[in-house]
Amino acid sequence: MTSLQNAPETQDHQHGHSHSHGPAAPVSTHLRKVIAAVLIPFATAVVVGLMVLWPGGAPAHERTGVGFDRQTQQGRVVSVDKVDCKDVNAAQTPVTGGATTPSGGAGADRGPGLCEKATVEVTTGHDKGRTFVEIVQPDTPRQLREGQGVVVAYAPDAPHDLQYSVTDVNRKFPMALLAGIFALAVVVVGRMRGLMALVALAVSFAVLTLFILPAILQGSNPLLVAVVGASAIMLIALYMCHGLTARTSVAVIGTLISLLLIGLLGSLFIGWASLTGNTDDNTGLIHGLYPHIDLSGLLLAGVIIGSLGVLDDVTVTQTSAVWELHQADPAMGARKLYRAGIRIGRDHIASVVNTLVLAYAGAALPLLLLFSIAQSSVGTVANSELVAEEIVRTLVGSIGLVASVPVTTVLAALVVSADRTGLGVEAGASAPVRGGRGRRRRARH
Repeated sequence: MTSLQNAPETQDHQHGHSHSHGPAAPVSTHLRKVIAAVLIPFATAVVVGLMVLWPGGAPAHERTGVGFDRQTQQGRVVSVDKVDCKDVNAAQTPVTGGATTPSGGAGADRGPGLCEKATVEVTTGHDKGRTFVEIVQPDTPRQLREGQGVVVAYAPDAPHDLQYSVTDVNRKFPMALLAGIFALAVVVVGRMRGLMALVALAVSFAVLTLFILPAILQGSNPLLVAVVGASAIMLIALYMCHGLTARTSVAVIGTLISLLLIGLLGSLFIGWASLTGNTDDNTGLIHGLYPHIDLSGLLLAGVIIGSLGVLDDVTVTQTSAVWELHQADPAMGARKLYRAGIRIGRDHIASVVNTLVLAYAGAALPLLLLFSIAQSSVGTVANSELVAEEIVRTLVGSIGLVASVPVTTVLAALVVSADRTGLGVEAGASAPVRGGRGRRRRARH
């Protein structure tokens, strides 16, 4: 990591200064050493943290059969017949909940009408080929159709006729197709950068699934795991996508400082607001299966990981803006570079904060609708733990994003304005670059 410039940058440097928006010019050897002195210990600490906290897989547990903790198999709807709901209920045919009825067994109280009697075949597992009947009420939002792929839940302790039930539809093909379109668009538009971004995305997902989640389940401190995991994702993704350069290193340092601020603020206000993190059925199930997990720490870990992606975007953009400003006018000092960069950053802040708030509001829209139906006041809604979590998550993340703009901008301005390597001659001149300190010869016009 001591060499923070790549070959294309050096070649561009040797051919004199250019106003093109290509790779960033290299910085001085002294500055590269300073940046490396910060990043090498940090990267070493991340590697050590990964080694110490590496979980070796999620711990096993006995399935409860509740929610996501159910045994599932794949199935296919063989046939769908219309039947009278009274006849079905009178015959005591099992009516299951989940994907087909609002609540399990509630179909017996339905009024007259035509129900759908779906015959479903299990297509995976030890009962492959077995069929069972699923009754779908006429007012159920999700109806079944012949030939449709479904996900079936298996309850081994239930009576034989009630062991299988449809819990969801199979969405693998449309999801895979959408992912393929996304990957194709990224590669076509981004070319090699886009391809490296996809590789970095895969690595980030691997760190999340192989390290962060199992380590939390093993009982490690969620905050520590999130910091180590997020730092690993940041280092891999940024350097893989943007190269091992001083410009990327400045973005990494700016992201790190902002993450530390988010962690401190999140820890303070989650504790001050007495947020437990146990606010829905999923977190309740996690607490029941793994009581040793600190759910408030899990909430804080989610804040840090959720803020990382937007932070990367802000810090890289600000650093690149300062570098491009310096290439456009090498005579600009650190103060002018900062002022120009911060003007760009203010526009970025406005759009990013609005995006973050709307993203959280969109995710919590059904909950907000429930509060609206209940005609609750704004104060009552904000005071409830469900909404308070989202408010703290949004505001802490937004403060970190806002702080990352001046922090990264001033770091980039100081680094690029302290360059002593020399950038050739002014545009339009043909004088060679001198040796020694490599100061630029001004062209005579």
